[in-house]
Amino acid sequence: MANPLKSIMNIKRDELPLSLLMFGYFFLVITSFWILKPLKKGLFIEYYDLTGFTLLSWQMTASQAELLAKVLNMVVAFFAVAVFSWLNHRFYRQQLTYIFSGFFMVCYVLYSFIINSPADITVWTFYLFGDLFTTLMVATFFAFLNDSVSPEKAKRLYGLIVLGGVTGGVFGSMFVRVWIESVPLSDWLYICFGIAAGISLIAMFAGRLVEKNPPRYTASSTTGEPQQKGGNPAFEGAKLVFRSSYLIAIVSIVGLYEIVSTIMDFQFTATIAHYLDGPAIGKQFSTVYTFTNIVSMCVQLFLTSFIMTRFGVKTALLILPIAIISSSFGFMVVPILWMGSLLNTADNGFAYSINQSAKEALYVPTSRHEKYRAKAFIDMFIQRFAKAIAVVVSLIITSIFADFNSMRWLSIITIVVVAVWIYAAIFAGRRFREMAES
Repeated sequence: MANPLKSIMNIKRDELPLSLLMFGYFFLVITSFWILKPLKKGLFIEYYDLTGFTLLSWQMTASQAELLAKVLNMVVAFFAVAVFSWLNHRFYRQQLTYIFSGFFMVCYVLYSFIINSPADITVWTFYLFGDLFTTLMVATFFAFLNDSVSPEKAKRLYGLIVLGGVTGGVFGSMFVRVWIESVPLSDWLYICFGIAAGISLIAMFAGRLVEKNPPRYTASSTTGEPQQKGGNPAFEGAKLVFRSSYLIAIVSIVGLYEIVSTIMDFQFTATIAHYLDGPAIGKQFSTVYTFTNIVSMCVQLFLTSFIMTRFGVKTALLILPIAIISSSFGFMVVPILWMGSLLNTADNGFAYSINQSAKEALYVPTSRHEKYRAKAFIDMFIQRFAKAIAVVVSLIITSIFADFNSMRWLSIITIVVVAVWIYAAIFAGRRFREMAES
């Protein structure tokens, strides 16, 4: 019987068990993320919506207080890097999954007793907790995955596996949207508890498969130097990153994307607010998000593996920046409602599908130290640091570009930043090919 996935994803039959298990693993992680995201955001905004938040003598609105919470996420991420780096000295693959899943399961139970009648400390810590879940569990998943396949397999398998995350995003967001008003916050946490148990179970079976058939590929350090023992675990990943031009290219891809995405999201939101009023605003957001999720699923299902297998990781890395330049140029020329709405689709429709698959594949030919420690530093700290910069950019943008007619010129900034991003993507794609073929 022919493999039905081979025609679009080129997956061999003996690769299906691990691919489907990792699909399920990522599906559950992102489903949990989309359950926690609206819960933490809604709890935070609702709590401070009427009274605001006072920092020293500064009276902040709920949305401004949330920006402060996003900056604090960077501090939490620093400690997360230290803990993750310290643990992976002794544990890896499914073992790290057990540890972090267990930690979050304990937290779910503890928060379930206080979440329905929250105090300030509950609101702030739960907001940071929701982001910490994404930081640790996504990093743990991809460290597991990148440590389980060869570069050749990565180009073929990541299309299906990352599709699990895309599907989890659609399912989780729709699930919460339907039931959020009828299910208490504490019950949502028990749902997440059950999902975490499922993640651990899947990780156990996936780990056994990898141990029986380990990847036949010997990775080497991109720095050309052996990993030194000792030192502060919080800085081990940073040292690895800044000794490698390859990893610096990945840092550029990650950081520049966060800045560009923030600018485009501001243009997208401002466009809808300018052209629509009342309930029509929410309806347009819902319509655009639905369309974007459909685009993301189609790209991941039909294009990601095809492009990565036929044309390579470098080409796959260029799809998102090209889509962003095209949509930004279109908005600069014709800043109408749907052109502004398409900025969201050009970003999220490709960022969480083909770009994520290609970006994660870049780590496959690196050493185990770089897969776990350098990647943790990039995903947990650099990404959060870039988000903090993006928050500052957002505040500056909102004060300078208050007039919608001037909003289109922000696309010039986007195009310039993306040009640098493209250079980093080309460099990283070439080095990936060289490392995979060596």
